[in-house]
Amino acid sequence: MFRQTFPRTTLLVAALALGAGPLHANPFETTLANGMKVIVKEDRRAPSVVHMLWYGVGAMDEPEGVSGIAHMLEHMMFKGTEKVGPGEFNKRVAAVGGRDNAFTSHDYTAYFQQIPSSRLADMMQLEADRMINLKISDANFKPELEVVKEERRLRTDDQPRALVYEQLSATAFQAHPYRRPIIGWMTDLDTMTAADARAWHKHWYTPNNARLVVVGDVDHKTVFEMARKHYGPIKARPLPARRITAEPEQRGPRETVVKAPADLPYVALAWQAPSLRNPDADRDVHALKVLAAVLDGYDGARLTRRLVRESQVAVSVGAGYDGSGRGPSLFTLDGSPAAGKTVADVEAALRAEIERIQKDGVAEDELRRVKTQTLAGQVYKRDSLMGQAMEIGFLEATGLSWRDDAKLLEGIRRVSADDVQAVARKYFTDTTLTRAQLDPLPLPADAKPRATMPAMRH
Repeated sequence: MFRQTFPRTTLLVAALALGAGPLHANPFETTLANGMKVIVKEDRRAPSVVHMLWYGVGAMDEPEGVSGIAHMLEHMMFKGTEKVGPGEFNKRVAAVGGRDNAFTSHDYTAYFQQIPSSRLADMMQLEADRMINLKISDANFKPELEVVKEERRLRTDDQPRALVYEQLSATAFQAHPYRRPIIGWMTDLDTMTAADARAWHKHWYTPNNARLVVVGDVDHKTVFEMARKHYGPIKARPLPARRITAEPEQRGPRETVVKAPADLPYVALAWQAPSLRNPDADRDVHALKVLAAVLDGYDGARLTRRLVRESQVAVSVGAGYDGSGRGPSLFTLDGSPAAGKTVADVEAALRAEIERIQKDGVAEDELRRVKTQTLAGQVYKRDSLMGQAMEIGFLEATGLSWRDDAKLLEGIRRVSADDVQAVARKYFTDTTLTRAQLDPLPLPADAKPRATMPAMRH
């Protein structure tokens, strides 16, 4: 999740107050006979359409010993079928002036194309083909596995903060599969086989485990007929049982230390926090989102203003909380010390900001500003076709519904200053805290400058 600020905030809030809701005017939904759900949002502002297929399976569904197989299968989906050769999928999308990609999370795997509206049927045909006819051989699996290993080296093993986040998750979640990295442990990648990928595709890539989201310059009835033609003939298959271990109650503080070459030390604090299950009733989730925004939701938010600009105890700080997902959530604070300061100084300063809110709460003008920014971020990220498709698919894939969209905005709108103070008092105890620290090792003499990693988010 990325933090943004928007200049049209005042107009946005006025529109929300009046009940304007163009984003919620027309999604249409049907379910094919094989169990595949189809959701269409008509948006005729441009002759373009997003075709996005969300499979209800992610890294949290992986059995022990094959961590990373969900992400690996995502890569293999571009390696061809009987009709479409390796790499040809991307070429066909590009040939019609479109773009495509895919992504894997703990909760889901999704594939998308943004193309001219006239080529929607072509995309359905391509996507349906690889749902049932994907070819995974040892010859095309082994080179791609090396690509994924290199991706892990570049994005995790060579990035000290990514290592800290990985170890933080493995410590904070001791039973739930969120403890495993999405890309997989290298030890599991070393033993992964093409047979593992074939089994994953066979078990989970079935229409009754997929949601099709189409947003753009289309007529929903026409899209439904296209879906029936291209996806409808695919037979449903029984899904494997999902035996996901729930995370037991944390009964005391946890701590982990990572030693890796790095320029600066770093500390990350994570508290167990609730996940959204009922948009109407889960008021704490909405209040925690607002609390995260108070701390780190805009350029003048408390953490950067007080710890970086005023006290200069840190060179970077952050706060993060999502609260959405099929599994448990964390509320995180993190930072790196300024010259002459230590991680203990940064940790004390981060915790002091929570304690200040526990004691004094937040002022009404600050709350109003933060809620305005938060609502703006929630609404304007859906202003594009891709943003709308992402929001619909994400809600559906994490156990909610696209119909909950307005409820989520209303939940933020209803958060009071007392609500923010209450969750600050309720969830930030040492009993539910996990602490991860980076102890820098010397950088190699010939080390190249590292790419800057974003502030940690969960």
